[in-house]
Amino acid sequence: MGGLCIKTHNKSKQEEKAIQFLSFIFAKKIATNQIMHKNLTVILLILVACPFVLAQNPQILITGKVLESNNNLPIEYATIAVLDNSTKTPLTGAITSLDGTFAFYTKDTDFYIEVSFMGFKTRTFKDFEIKENTINLKTIVLTEDNLALGEVVVRAEKSQMEFKLDKRVFNVGTDLSSTGASSLEVLNNIPSVNVNIEGEISLRGSQGVQILINGKPSVLASADGNALGSITADMIDKIEVITNPSAKYDAEGTSGIINIILKKSEKRGINGSATLNIGVPNSNSFGLSVNKRTEKFNLFSQLGFGIRTYPDERKSINQDLINNTTINSFGESEFDEKFANILIGADYHINSNNVLTLSGSYAYEVEDQWSETNFNQTNASNTTTNSWLRDEKTEADNPKLRYELQYKKDFKRHKEQSLLFSALGSSFRKDQFSDFDNTFILGSNEDFKQKTRTDYALEDYTFKLDYTHPFLDKYTIETGSQYVINSVSNDFAVSNLFNNEWVNNPDLTNVFDFNQKVLGLYTTAAYEGDIWGLKIGVRLEHTNLNTLLRTTNESNQNNYANLFPSIHTSFKLNASFSLQAGYSKRIRRPGLRELNPFSNIRNNFSISKGNPDLKPEYTDSYEITSIHKIGKASLNFSLYNRYTVDVVERISTFNNNISTSRPENVGTNTTTGFEANGKYAPSNWFSVQGDFNINYFSRNGFFETTSFNFKGNQWASSLTTKFKLPADFDIEISADYRSKYKTVQTVIADNLFADLGLRKKILKGKVILNLSIRDVFASRINQTTTTQPDFYLFNSRKRGRFVNFGISYGFGKGEAMEFSGQRRR
Repeated sequence: MGGLCIKTHNKSKQEEKAIQFLSFIFAKKIATNQIMHKNLTVILLILVACPFVLAQNPQILITGKVLESNNNLPIEYATIAVLDNSTKTPLTGAITSLDGTFAFYTKDTDFYIEVSFMGFKTRTFKDFEIKENTINLKTIVLTEDNLALGEVVVRAEKSQMEFKLDKRVFNVGTDLSSTGASSLEVLNNIPSVNVNIEGEISLRGSQGVQILINGKPSVLASADGNALGSITADMIDKIEVITNPSAKYDAEGTSGIINIILKKSEKRGINGSATLNIGVPNSNSFGLSVNKRTEKFNLFSQLGFGIRTYPDERKSINQDLINNTTINSFGESEFDEKFANILIGADYHINSNNVLTLSGSYAYEVEDQWSETNFNQTNASNTTTNSWLRDEKTEADNPKLRYELQYKKDFKRHKEQSLLFSALGSSFRKDQFSDFDNTFILGSNEDFKQKTRTDYALEDYTFKLDYTHPFLDKYTIETGSQYVINSVSNDFAVSNLFNNEWVNNPDLTNVFDFNQKVLGLYTTAAYEGDIWGLKIGVRLEHTNLNTLLRTTNESNQNNYANLFPSIHTSFKLNASFSLQAGYSKRIRRPGLRELNPFSNIRNNFSISKGNPDLKPEYTDSYEITSIHKIGKASLNFSLYNRYTVDVVERISTFNNNISTSRPENVGTNTTTGFEANGKYAPSNWFSVQGDFNINYFSRNGFFETTSFNFKGNQWASSLTTKFKLPADFDIEISADYRSKYKTVQTVIADNLFADLGLRKKILKGKVILNLSIRDVFASRINQTTTTQPDFYLFNSRKRGRFVNFGISYGFGKGEAMEFSGQRRR
């Protein structure tokens, strides 16, 4: 793109000057904000790159190519200025094209040349050779100017939070987008959102947050790999934070939604990172992310592989209070996972208003698990009558496939008017085999062997169509549909060894088929003024659920339709204080693990199974939130009330020292709570974020002939502090406390634990070193106690401390990945 050329013939000097002046005025209108103010005069000239070509005057052609020094990548829109040697004023010039090249003419003779671009040191050429009326500057390499970059960041547009009707919108300014940081770093700048050093995202202290890309589930937001971190800040337009979703979103309950909206077009070039992690216990992995952007395409890819180990320590007590017999067990296990994954995709910008996206990912996991558990049985006099060792060896292969197609159309009439279609599919298989050896140390029982086999296949499909239509400036209508298909087949068998022959246990062997289809239709209407706004909506969902146990021919069909209304309002007192209130009806459908009737026999005295007759939970959710921005602090206070019917709780039964638990629908629950969270950053080297949630609940219900009416409370709190230390060191310390609470049968013990992270940037942020320690004091122990008239149960599980070290290298236009993104089970 050599510039704008204007030819003139037989013109006077005055006419030439007039045409030049008009051309400069036109150039000023199309000049971009990327150019520093000191170069503005030059820019007004370079966009009329060719001087007037007069037939009677000789012309000098100036050519060359501009690259940046770090990776020898071309620089687009670099300024090539021709300046008068005496007055230092610009005479003419050009800007570089996509590949960094330039070519333009000048009729001047006494001049020098400057080559510049924002954030890079300017190069000046005064001694050049003119051959055949041509100046060939060849390849010009520009080096970074850190002082200039710092000045741009200070003066750049700042990221800002807007209060909307049912959400908060964080607009990403150039103070973040120009840094090359990842999307995870941007999320960390949003009030009530926290991303720890391992890349786990929480909203108001809860990690059950749903991540959307452009308003829909995406391969980029999946839990596998580190794809979300490959999105850099300069690709993001804004981020929406939704704590009480409206009827537009799936009625399935979540703790909140974070919607990352990408820009239509981004800076062209390559960015990416390579990350290596090692850890104790084993957490060794390598990942490579690459993003290539051109005028029409945005290509993204990721490759990763590694091995992870998850140790476990377990204890349990099963006590028969009628016969005074007890079975104690204690043991440990280790789960090893080898994995490899690849992701590839592309955005195709058909034109400025139409974008097509196609992407897919494939992962393959190999699992190995062993466990050793010691069992002791005692009688009423506390004498050990039986003692044995149960060993387990399990192997499994898990291939996973995810793919998506998306089409988004924007309209010229209004920037918020859009049509979005997306199709997301996934499949997962598990082929698993387990062997159990029971060796008796004390007692008259004989040794015995068991084995299990699992052939599991899952397929999910989600189709979405959304249309947004603003009108009369302050009104918006949204409408759309969603169709979700879930299909599962689980072939499960338990066999016992008798006389050297394996015999299936008919009570524990079957094929379970699960098929669910959910069709959703919604519409919302909103008015949003400068101070007050209102949004109402309704969503209709029809669910078709079928389960079948093939061997025993036990089937269950459940077809139901529900209306899910929502209403939200907001009142903005000023730019720093806003009130939001909302109501929505939610549903929580039983998951596959809750429906699957097969038993887990790892501990064959503490059996867990599903219930195919389970019904969904329905919740009416009310919330009032105040949002404060006080100087460098942001605070949120919420009062909420949730009324839930058909509450799902696990109920334990007891027979022959064997406890069996399965989920049941048990009555109603009313929860009233208060939540506060805040973020305070008094300086650029220190920030603190805290969350506090307390609620009181009232349970009412019967199961069979037992009443489960009771009241209780629970609370949780977390605190995270971050320090930026000299020499580009960052340190992060977080602590969590969760109080004990009661369910219909069980008391869950309280928990206090802490995590620590340390990060060091080197080579101007291109390389980042990470050290993270999860559960620093190994204090995170999950304990449950169940006390009933005829039995007592105790279960304890401890994972222990995880230490991980990572090194990441960023190349191209982005920095190194700030987070290792380790997945934890």
